[in-house]
Amino acid sequence: MESIKVNSNINIYHIPMTKLKTTTIGVYLHRSLCEEEVSKNAVLPYVLKRGCKLCPSSEAIAEYLENLYGARFGAYTMKLGDDQIIYFGFETIADKYTAEGERVTEDILKLAMSVIFEPASFKEDILEQEKKNARERIMAEMNDKAVYAMQRCGQEMCKGDSFALSTLGTIEGVDAVTADNLSEHYNKIITSSVMDIYVCGECDINTAAEKIKEYTSSIAFNESVLPQSKMFDGTGEVKMVTDRMEVAQGKLSMGLKTGVRPDSPDYPACMVFNSVFGGGTHSKLFNNVREKLSLCYYASSSLVKNKGIMFVNAGIEFENFEKAYNEILAQLESIRNGEISDFEFTSSISAIQNDLESYKDNQRMMQVYYLGQRVAGTDYDIDTLKEKIGRVTAEEVAAIAKKTELNTVYFLAGKEEK
Repeated sequence: MESIKVNSNINIYHIPMTKLKTTTIGVYLHRSLCEEEVSKNAVLPYVLKRGCKLCPSSEAIAEYLENLYGARFGAYTMKLGDDQIIYFGFETIADKYTAEGERVTEDILKLAMSVIFEPASFKEDILEQEKKNARERIMAEMNDKAVYAMQRCGQEMCKGDSFALSTLGTIEGVDAVTADNLSEHYNKIITSSVMDIYVCGECDINTAAEKIKEYTSSIAFNESVLPQSKMFDGTGEVKMVTDRMEVAQGKLSMGLKTGVRPDSPDYPACMVFNSVFGGGTHSKLFNNVREKLSLCYYASSSLVKNKGIMFVNAGIEFENFEKAYNEILAQLESIRNGEISDFEFTSSISAIQNDLESYKDNQRMMQVYYLGQRVAGTDYDIDTLKEKIGRVTAEEVAAIAKKTELNTVYFLAGKEEK
């Protein structure tokens, strides 16, 4: 992967995935999660997507994309640890496959730069439409009870920490966004945020860097640094939280502290531990809690590597809460005791390595992989990480499990349940 530092804040990276016939560009604007701006950040990319100097309206953008062999353009926000990221993504046919040798990668980069640095005015009618859409995204997350339960577990576990904030913002925060304060916010962050641009596929990185400089040379940037995630350090008694709603199925979410930093030599073992515990159909949660004991409809675990957190999520009958809770902890204890079968261990290693290898056929996933490495402060390429995973031992997995502590238990129960 090649990289060029365009200016104090902007970096461009080229990932040469030439076996595919497309080129993708991902622009990632980094902001520290905070209550004051999380809702503005959640609305901003959708407003910027509605028009720019090059294409003043949604219709003009759609026509521009259609003329680039049906190129695609999307925008949204995400979070990695305490980093809220405003994302703009573009995909088009690689230049060498165009009918008449058109330089469509350069043309799509022009659109990207115009959308980001030359926005159309922040019109009230467009803003109101996007605020309505933002509220609907928040409600959709609440209506997906599995997602909602994990979100609530994270809020309770990390209360007072910025990680507790949703990257979608809040209804109240979205309501408070105005054309004036959003425009003011845009002008502040566009010059004071780290911006990473990943290009996957055919690209002359030097030409791309020069094109970016054309759009940014007259802008005065304030040198910025990547947001740093604070590792979760909660201790004390396990926090038990129950909410009640009109739901037909209980949702159990358990937050655990792994204490393993993403740049730690132990992190590959932590990945394997997660896979053995609840990372797939080979895992202890799936085969024991779900299949053998029929205590849940689904059960899985996942890592938030930039916070040193693991979540266990399960859908259960209300009356099975105690049984499922105890059995999940029993499976954790079995890993601590080194009770890991050859099937569980080898399947976990293979599952992780196969997932990593599959990224090589997906330009978007390659961007996300290297973005994650950058945010975490690590620099493993895929083959290096696969090799590290392959060297993990069952004893190292057990050692990680022994350090992992239950911190928060969240249960979404029915209104009539006791």
